[in-house]
Amino acid sequence: MLRLLLTGGLALLALAALLVEGARLSGGGYAGTFAAQSSPPDPCYDENGRARRCIPDFVNAAFGREVRASSTCGSPPARYCVLTDRERGEERGGSSGERERERECHTCDASDAKRARPAAYLTDLNNPHNLTCWQSQNYVQHPRNVTLTLSLGKKFEVTYVSLQFCSPRPESMAIHKSMDYGRTWTPFQFYSTQCKKMFGRPNRAPVTKQNEQEAVCTDSHADMRPLAGGLIAFSTLDGRPSAHDFDNSPVLQDWVTATDVRVTFSRLHTLGDENDDDSELARDSYYYAVSDLQVGGRCKCNGHASKCVRERGGGEGSGGEGNLVCECKHNTAGPECERCKPFHYDRPWQRATAREANECVACQCNLHARRCRFNMELYKLSGRRSGGVCLNCRHNTAGRHCHYCKEGYYRDMTKAISHRRACKACDCHPVGAAGKTCNQTTGQCPCKDGVTGITCNRCAKGYQQSRSPIAPCIKIPVASPTATYSSSEEPTDCDSHCKASKGKMKVTMKKYCKKDFAVQVHVLKGDKAGEWWKFTINIVSVYKQGEHRIRRGDQLLWVRAKDVACKCPKIKPGKKYLLLGSDEADSRGQSGVVADKGSLLIPWKDLWARRLRKFQQRDKRGKC
Repeated sequence: MLRLLLTGGLALLALAALLVEGARLSGGGYAGTFAAQSSPPDPCYDENGRARRCIPDFVNAAFGREVRASSTCGSPPARYCVLTDRERGEERGGSSGERERERECHTCDASDAKRARPAAYLTDLNNPHNLTCWQSQNYVQHPRNVTLTLSLGKKFEVTYVSLQFCSPRPESMAIHKSMDYGRTWTPFQFYSTQCKKMFGRPNRAPVTKQNEQEAVCTDSHADMRPLAGGLIAFSTLDGRPSAHDFDNSPVLQDWVTATDVRVTFSRLHTLGDENDDDSELARDSYYYAVSDLQVGGRCKCNGHASKCVRERGGGEGSGGEGNLVCECKHNTAGPECERCKPFHYDRPWQRATAREANECVACQCNLHARRCRFNMELYKLSGRRSGGVCLNCRHNTAGRHCHYCKEGYYRDMTKAISHRRACKACDCHPVGAAGKTCNQTTGQCPCKDGVTGITCNRCAKGYQQSRSPIAPCIKIPVASPTATYSSSEEPTDCDSHCKASKGKMKVTMKKYCKKDFAVQVHVLKGDKAGEWWKFTINIVSVYKQGEHRIRRGDQLLWVRAKDVACKCPKIKPGKKYLLLGSDEADSRGQSGVVADKGSLLIPWKDLWARRLRKFQQRDKRGKC
């Protein structure tokens, strides 16, 4: 847990530790010599590869960073005096042990490196044996303020802010933070011997869970001893009730977050010297001077990174490096690992805790989508296990997880759902099918009445094809043409009547050549018309033309009643036949085609189509 309580000696110990850290960051020491020789395991994962919380090192985030000061002495050069204490000896008439202040005056000159007191001294490597101090102009007193502004370059979780003074500590000052890179500021802490007058706040007000994000004013710094070298250290979590449960306190997590820190000096502590007879000398003795400004904390990565790095390509003059960002793990992204990286939205982003890494999880899209979104409602309905919704499913898939085939396609069960060809087109017949959507499992299209087949491409048993797109298949009439032929009309000499057409029927080139026409017909229905039967037929294909130039399509077939009764030719509605006939047959002057006992009417076989085409080609070459 991000926690450090700095009071008294603890603050000094922490500052000493940060000095060592600062030396490491600046390249000092020998630890870096062996860094490249070993490859330590990734702290964001355990030895079994399971994700766990990881946090960057605790550092002095102010080290080496630029500080903007609103006031710095030396431009133009000016005199300043340093106050010192010394014991008053008995030879001067005082009692032993009493102390008096003495002044030693110098010149501050910004153009002279030895006499300058720039703000860069605040964040350099602090050496207590050779102090370098930033110093403000003399006697900038209330209501005028002096500010020190430090940009950390990124969000940090700040544990403490400390200032080591070269001058007496101020009578009143404030520490502010910004979470938006200096656009707005929030108070962190106030220091004053007159809290109510200076900042409108009570002195040392208690902090409760209801006001954990409120700045407190305190006079804990009021002791002016020593006159130089005094420390003010503010701990962000000290006295905050939820500090022991920081992982589960979004309020405190927000409270310690900062991108910038500003120190505002409001009132000098003059120790009453403003009433001195030599007021000019007194005024030269009071200014703000600080040897070290430290901001202790960790790069804010929400438990999803163990270090911060510089972005590549930071622009001109950046040496190819940009802003400081977290090196995010656990499928997170952003400068603070504050969001899930693309396509990892199956559950909401959460900060990692000591118990749970809360890594982001990829959406389950079966390799058919590249983008997804999070849906809280679905997440709750799933028992807080999954809330990802895939977007723009490819490969003809659909659904929240791209887990079924879209309309007009069905699942190929021989392939896994993740296969790019797991969904096949339904290919429903445009006339025979009642719609374009087929069964997702079998691929069966919805067929119209009397239509069958997986794609609805043929008539069912007992049905025949019609010319209507609304009802492409109609029921075959059940009446037989011979059934209406009375026994009194039935010829008794069928054998001699049909003698010429008896025998085994074969389709040969010789028979093809003997006949005037050869067509494939589909007999639809038949009606008795006196001495003739009138059959409605559909001519499917024409392989040989007679004088009457037979055309494809629906027309009439005339057969004598006696031929029908003797079954020469043998004809039945609903069947397909090959008809080979002669033009000389008596048609009684009726339009259509005529068949008689000399015609060949043979039940159709699909394999004959190729044979008849060959006969047709030979006929054209004069082979008949």
